[in-house]
Amino acid sequence: MAEVSKLIFFLFISIFFFYFSIYFGAPTRTSSSYITWKDILVEDDDVKHSLTWRDGGNVIVVSKDGRGDSRTVQGAVDLIPHSNTRRIKIFILPGVYREKVLVPRYKPRVSFIAANPNSSTVISWNSKASDPSSNGLGGVVGTYDSASVAVESDYFTASHITFENTSPEAPPGSVGLQAVALRVTGDKAVFYRCRILGSQDTLFDHIGRHLFYQCYIRGNIDFIFGSARSLYKECTIHSTAKTIGAIAASQRNSSRDIGGFIFSHCRVKGSGKVYLGRAWGRFSTVIFGFCEIDCVIIPEGWNDWGDPTRRETTLFAEYSCTGGGADQSRRVPWMKTFTHRQITPFLSRRYIDNDRNHRWLRI
Repeated sequence: MAEVSKLIFFLFISIFFFYFSIYFGAPTRTSSSYITWKDILVEDDDVKHSLTWRDGGNVIVVSKDGRGDSRTVQGAVDLIPHSNTRRIKIFILPGVYREKVLVPRYKPRVSFIAANPNSSTVISWNSKASDPSSNGLGGVVGTYDSASVAVESDYFTASHITFENTSPEAPPGSVGLQAVALRVTGDKAVFYRCRILGSQDTLFDHIGRHLFYQCYIRGNIDFIFGSARSLYKECTIHSTAKTIGAIAASQRNSSRDIGGFIFSHCRVKGSGKVYLGRAWGRFSTVIFGFCEIDCVIIPEGWNDWGDPTRRETTLFAEYSCTGGGADQSRRVPWMKTFTHRQITPFLSRRYIDNDRNHRWLRI
């Protein structure tokens, strides 16, 4: 009986892990466990292979006129099998796709790629936090589910895509008008030359390690926020504040948390007066290094979220920035200062990719 019990036990465990791998994915260290330029762009051979998607190709074409494999972006995501182990490229033809899109966690290694970098490929919706929920349980949507596009899977990439939330602009002090254009919850993601457009809470950089490279991000109140550990490299940060606002709100709540937002060689411009960052978390981390900053920054630069005790634990810093908004003569005295040697680890890709035995970022 003991042997039979053992057999039943191991059979149960085997079945459990089998279904777990189907629905949630099994961790693998294959050639798909990193991101290269080939994952971000579509090559001529990829387009040819897209004609045989149903026969095993790895490119799904999205076209509003029905000439592709799907008329909608969500329809293309739905075609991807659970726990896919190879890179799937969703090749999106120009147009405005009015839909909410979810890339679930059990569909890793997905790329959204605009068919024509010189044309407009937009994924747009207009949910806001105070909208009634459609889940049948009552309540409201909330900030988390207001996202026009939500990425919950690992190894995601997007290039030349516009992510947009067209909900009305939120004035300072408004309640329930948070409207996310893009939420990134998966780990190891790259966004290349994408546009992320909204007002309050435009980019929910939720959790994980992410690279935003040469992207354009627009909003007015805490329009880059979350707990992720992200590097913003050569991005344009555009304030649309009418009066006052804030760029970044890092929710790093513990010294053990790895989160933080690093802006390296970025351009900050726009309207109104905004804080560079606000201390959403007690250990919030936001750094601007080698950035060009226009005269849109509140002279104090940084905000403690109404809690003076956070001044001792936050890591807010600027290093070698230029422009009218980079004047530090009236900055808060609790802003940190760094030497070149101290700042360098924050401004390099090692900040989001520091495993020497397995580099996930190979671009």
